Amino acid sequence: MVVLTNNQILITQIEEVSTDLGEPDCKLIEPYILNESNITLSPYLVDFTNQNNFMIHSDKILTIADPNSKLKDKYLSLVKE
Repeated sequence: MVVLTNNQILITQIEEVSTDLGEPDCKLIEPYILNESNITLSPYLVDFTNQNNFMIHSDKILTIADPNSKLKDKYLSLVKE
C-alpha cells in the first residue's frame, strides 16, 4: 500500500529503480486506487491509459505500508485475472 503526497492511496506492487538524477525512481506495478468510503479498488488511471505499470518519483510517496489481509486478498484477486 502506497500513500501519495496528494493523499491518494494505492494498493500496488512497487520496485525501486536505479535512474539518473531527476528521473522517476519507483515503478508501480498494477496499481489500484483504494476508494475509502466503500473499500473498493479501481485501476489507476483507467480512464486515460491501458498501461498497468507506471513510473513515479519517490518524493511523491508519503509512506509505504503493508495492507491488511482482507485488502491484500481483494487486490490479488484483481491482478490474477
